[in-house]
Amino acid sequence: MNNILVMIRKQMKDTFKNKAVLIQLILLPVVAFVLERVIRPEGVPELMYTKMFAAMYMAMAPLTAMSSIIAEEKEKNTLRVLMMSNVKPGQYLTGIGAYVWIISMIGSVLFAISFPAADMPFFFLVMGAGFIISIVIGAVIGIASKNQMSATSIGAMAMIILSFIPMFAMFNDGIGKVARFLYTQQTRFLLDAMSFAEIKWDGAAILAANAVLAVVMFFIAFRKKGLE
Repeated sequence: MNNILVMIRKQMKDTFKNKAVLIQLILLPVVAFVLERVIRPEGVPELMYTKMFAAMYMAMAPLTAMSSIIAEEKEKNTLRVLMMSNVKPGQYLTGIGAYVWIISMIGSVLFAISFPAADMPFFFLVMGAGFIISIVIGAVIGIASKNQMSATSIGAMAMIILSFIPMFAMFNDGIGKVARFLYTQQTRFLLDAMSFAEIKWDGAAILAANAVLAVVMFFIAFRKKGLE
C-alpha cells in the first residue's frame, strides 16, 4: 500500500512537467465551456456540447495519460529502476492507474459545473466508471508499446475509434449501429438521459462486456510483455 501511495505522489509531482497529460486534462473541458456559453447556435439543445465532449474526454484523457506514462518510463528505464527498488508490477500499475483516475475526475469537475447540482452525482458516477475502462485500455497500449512514439501512434488510433465514432453517430444512423457496441457510446446515452431509471439491460451488458474485454486484453499484454 505504501508503494502505491509513493507512485501516486510521484506522478502528482510530475503532472506539470508532462505537457501532454496536462493539455489532455484541460483542453476538452475548456472547449466545451466556450462552445456551450459563447457560440452555441439557436436550436442546439442545452448541454449538448458538454455531454458530447465529456464522452470524448472519457476516452482521450485517461487513455493517453496511462499509455504515455508507462511507455515513457519504460523508454527512459525509470520503470526498471522502480522494479529494482522493490516496487512490484501490481503496485506500480495500481498507483499509476489511481493517479490517472484522480486527475481525470478533477478534469471532469470542469464539465460538471455546467450541470444542475442534482445531476452531478450521476455524472461523476458515469464518468468514473468510464475512466476505469479507458485506464485499463491505456495500460494495455503502454505495456504493448516498445516506446513512447509507438504508444502515441496506437493511442491516437484508439482515441479516434472510442471518441469520434460516438460523435459521428449523432449524425449518422449507420455509424450509430456500430458505435452502440462501444462503452463511450453507452456512457453518452447515460449522460443524455441523466437518470438511473433510463439504464437498459442491453446497454449495461455492453458496458460490462467492454470492461471484461479490456481486462482480458490487459492480462494478455501483461503476460506476454510484462513491464520490461
